[in-house]
Amino acid sequence: MHGYPIAIREKSYTDTDGRRVPVLDGLSFALEANAFTCLIGPSGCGKTTTLRILTGLDEDFTGTVDPFLRSARIAVAFQEPRLLPWRTVAENVALALERRDGARVAEALADVGLDGLGARYPAELSLGQARRAALARAFAVRPDALFLDEPFVSLDEAGAHRLRALLLQLWRRHRVTVLMVTHNVREAVQLADRIVLLSERPAHVVEEVAVTLPREKRDPEAIAAFVRDLAGRFPGLVSL
Repeated sequence: MHGYPIAIREKSYTDTDGRRVPVLDGLSFALEANAFTCLIGPSGCGKTTTLRILTGLDEDFTGTVDPFLRSARIAVAFQEPRLLPWRTVAENVALALERRDGARVAEALADVGLDGLGARYPAELSLGQARRAALARAFAVRPDALFLDEPFVSLDEAGAHRLRALLLQLWRRHRVTVLMVTHNVREAVQLADRIVLLSERPAHVVEEVAVTLPREKRDPEAIAAFVRDLAGRFPGLVSL
């Protein structure tokens, strides 16, 4: 499978005292084309910083990112849905498009189970519906690559489970290259083809783990067993 190499040699921030604080150090992996990859690691290790670099939101780093990720059509879904409150759901989805395309907006909303809700405003949606609207906006652009930053955080487990299933359904249909940041190891095992495990800050790649469980057999028991094995192999980095 073709991959897009990423080699971030160094990324630092300047703190309030003017000192340079290293965040990423020799972080290198290849993002596999059309695969679903999850990035996990300790809290504060630099997962979101890595995502910002790959999406082009942060260019203050030393290293290289595959040119594909600089020229591709990219969509991003953040921890919060980030819907403009003064625009309708349909208008929020349309904002991601180069030109207003009512048919594509309607299709994107139907794909996430929000058909008939396009005229509502974000305040009229539940949190789960708002997350669905954010996914509709992301897939409406028909991206080459999709980046997700803990998109299901703060949802209850039942709601998160439904949205994970929806995300997999959309990914299978569109087969885009996905990189998702998550702190939830079970979520990563449920969704990913491959998990990239990061170290404590300054982060580097500790291991790239292929999730070998067949997707049709990723039930809670099998996922829990896979996570236990990971926790045994990487104590301190992967918790049960």
